[in-house]
Amino acid sequence: MTASVRLDALNHWFASFHALRDISLEIEAGEYVTLLGPSGCGKTTLLSVLGGFIEPTQGTVRIGDADMTYVPPAKRPTTTMFQDYALFPHMSLRDNVAFGLRMAGIARNERHRKADEKLDLVGLKADSAKRPHELSGGQRQRVALARALAVEPEVLLLDEPLGALDLKLRRAMQDELKDIQRQVGTTFVHVTHDQEEAMAISDRIVVMNTGRIEDAGPPLRIYREPASLFAADFMGEMNHIPARVSSDGAQTLLATVPAANLPSGEATLCIRPEALRQDGSGIALGEATVRDATFFGTHTRAHVIPVAAPDMVLVAHLPPTRLPETGAVIQLSVLPDDIRMFTKETA
Repeated sequence: MTASVRLDALNHWFASFHALRDISLEIEAGEYVTLLGPSGCGKTTLLSVLGGFIEPTQGTVRIGDADMTYVPPAKRPTTTMFQDYALFPHMSLRDNVAFGLRMAGIARNERHRKADEKLDLVGLKADSAKRPHELSGGQRQRVALARALAVEPEVLLLDEPLGALDLKLRRAMQDELKDIQRQVGTTFVHVTHDQEEAMAISDRIVVMNTGRIEDAGPPLRIYREPASLFAADFMGEMNHIPARVSSDGAQTLLATVPAANLPSGEATLCIRPEALRQDGSGIALGEATVRDATFFGTHTRAHVIPVAAPDMVLVAHLPPTRLPETGAVIQLSVLPDDIRMFTKETA
């Protein structure tokens, strides 16, 4: 089972603190949407409103065709999976997964059948008689997911479910989460502050800041064509180069670049570290001196100082085949399509 979600003009205050500001969002049935943003941006509050744990001060929440704004959590077609998996230590995995079905009055044989089905989905059917303490962190996470799916929610809400896992296991679980979501077809709404995690699992990312939606769209579009300066900065590293827009384009200390459809005045030119090139293609940015460089396996991350702007430091992702020496001089360029520009009005 799956359902769409529609949020209309949501606002919420905690006393005088305005936690959610005019949130309007539509989520399609079966979509995997990630709420992404820094601590305090409102993403967990929004998830709590979706789950019915917080009643919004203003606005409406619709799940499918039903108004759920003031419906309590137990009566909503949603289940929430928290970072703390809260498995019952004295119960077997089968009984943990079947617990919600037991509370719903499902007969023992039927709830065990469904529990085994969900444990099989997460690859733990053979371990159904084990207790949680016998499992690794990743396995406990899979049991919690199986328990959440066992009650067949129309919308599954995930509150930083991978936050307690180490990096390698977290990446493995990202793949598993997305694969399982595709199999069951349930609408997933996932909260995280991890940009890589959001890009790995999402059909669509919703970037939040100070209670507002800054940007919303597919990961590729959000990364390459962010709608705001905040979204550009939050979705990975970004070099900022001051610019001034005129009829001749955007003038910087390094180069003049096209600036069609932008108003005249101060602007910020943004370039991702991996977009800085050494092959001379695109727009020449001049020579730069390597201040330091670190090998990261897939690339070399270097801080470089443009000769034309000695007070500016840029981050460049260079090929991993050679570690440039400190003081080495390299030529920088960038393709026009890899430049984003924001004025005060568009930031």
